[in-house]
Amino acid sequence: MSGVYARHIGVVVASAALAATSGLLTAPTAQAAMPTPVAASTARTYLSQLTVKAEGSSSGYSRDLFPHWITQSGACDTREVVLKRDGTNVTQNSSCTAVSGSWYSEYDGATWTAASDLDIDHMVPLAEAWRSGASSWTTAQRQSFANDLTRPQLIAVTDNVNQSKGDQDPAEWLPSRTAYRCTYARAWVHVKHYYNLTVDSAEKSALQSVLNGC
Repeated sequence: MSGVYARHIGVVVASAALAATSGLLTAPTAQAAMPTPVAASTARTYLSQLTVKAEGSSSGYSRDLFPHWITQSGACDTREVVLKRDGTNVTQNSSCTAVSGSWYSEYDGATWTAASDLDIDHMVPLAEAWRSGASSWTTAQRQSFANDLTRPQLIAVTDNVNQSKGDQDPAEWLPSRTAYRCTYARAWVHVKHYYNLTVDSAEKSALQSVLNGC
């Protein structure tokens, strides 16, 4: 289904019909989800093009420098849009809060029925982005990065799993669900390449290792 709530409202019936006919609702791993990252072959090419550089300092970093969650449409902010997109049979109230539904967390394979059990993970964490080049961005650029619904940068996952990831890169943390690691690495490289962020040597090696097995 559409990642943009306003568009979603207008095509919900058609989208549901399309999803049903294409089998998208037959398995939790095939539900509506974040935008599909580039293929592994493309990700390997992108990775080779990224600048390898030691991570910068976290000095001056604050999550407030990456304004989120911003309003996307009506009463719906980015978090609510992602919850609607990534869930199954999600019902929202007049404030756009998800009051019911089911969510499958790709990182750990858990299924949740309360939105409060989900965090919206930034694939490339905000602090990691700061250390990889975003410290020199404008606030507007950082806001776009933190609310990016077009690239595979936002995904609804189990809250404590997101918290255990923190701001670690793939040399330090990968999803416990090994079946998702290829998608994770493709998404990570996709985002870093699009935003022209750097990678450190350990991060690049970890990504190469995952992508070579895709």
